[in-house]
Amino acid sequence: MGVFRLLVMCVAVCGALAMSGEFAAAMESRIVKPDSSSPTSLKPDVFSAQGKPHDANGSNSEPKLSERFKPVPTRTAAQMGAPGSPSHELIGKDGAPMVMVPTGEFVMGSDKGDEDEVPVHRVSLSAFYIDKFEVTNGRFAKYVAAIQSEPPWGFTDKETPVLHAERPVRWVSWMDAMGYCLWVGKRLPTEAEWEKAARGTDERIYPWGNDPPTPVHAVYGLKEGGVETVSVIGTHHMGQSPYGVQDLAGNLYEWVMDWYDADYYSNFINGPAVNPRGPGEGTTKVQRGGSYINTPYRLRSSFRTKGDPAEQDPNVGFRCAQDVPK
Repeated sequence: MGVFRLLVMCVAVCGALAMSGEFAAAMESRIVKPDSSSPTSLKPDVFSAQGKPHDANGSNSEPKLSERFKPVPTRTAAQMGAPGSPSHELIGKDGAPMVMVPTGEFVMGSDKGDEDEVPVHRVSLSAFYIDKFEVTNGRFAKYVAAIQSEPPWGFTDKETPVLHAERPVRWVSWMDAMGYCLWVGKRLPTEAEWEKAARGTDERIYPWGNDPPTPVHAVYGLKEGGVETVSVIGTHHMGQSPYGVQDLAGNLYEWVMDWYDADYYSNFINGPAVNPRGPGEGTTKVQRGGSYINTPYRLRSSFRTKGDPAEQDPNVGFRCAQDVPK
């Protein structure tokens, strides 16, 4: 890696990582190109040491919370953006459309999932914007060129970001994702922000509701393949979330800001979490949303998994978020 690239990445990533003492750990190692064998972390739907079970059929029902949790109906896009308030949609500095998720509470987690999804708890979040689509090859290629970075391994030649410019970029590490977001004046969403953007405030299982996914909702249940495996952005309107965010289930797993801790939710047994940002330190970063190789079980909006922040996989991408101006 060139000295210039290292300096740029340090400047770009240091600010966000320093907030939670992450810089030293995250910069400890850089990316090594994987060999030609199968990727080591495709997150298959099988039992593992972390207890993530296989569920080929998914589930179309999930028990509601106890009486003390009363879901608040999710507002539609048409109900947002009152005169004088921030716009429901805006265009980010990278040209990507973003939608606003309003201030308020939602219910996070699931008691019909894995052990790291409980306890189910209330979370209060400030308003934020999130990318409507995953970051594309075309947009990421501009970042690569600007900082003289090595391209993702998925860019096997210069044609990939041109011929497949509107497909989500993959083979990106958490470090790559964070660097891009900061380069365009954004950041990665927190885990709580991601989940609220996906499921709204009515405790839905998937972004579109409680019905099991079909090919019109999401890209899932496929085998590993080339760049054509992932869907072009904007082609799965039926699978969008209550706020109009697309591909939050399937297509690619997405990096979020937080360190992973299987027991993190236990901190909020006695009261709601307010703008949680995850553990102060860790060894792996949270990934959300399932991917094209997964079954419906992992497409649930409450499902959690993880990856090394320097790891690059063919089924992992990202999208950015940013605060709403005061």
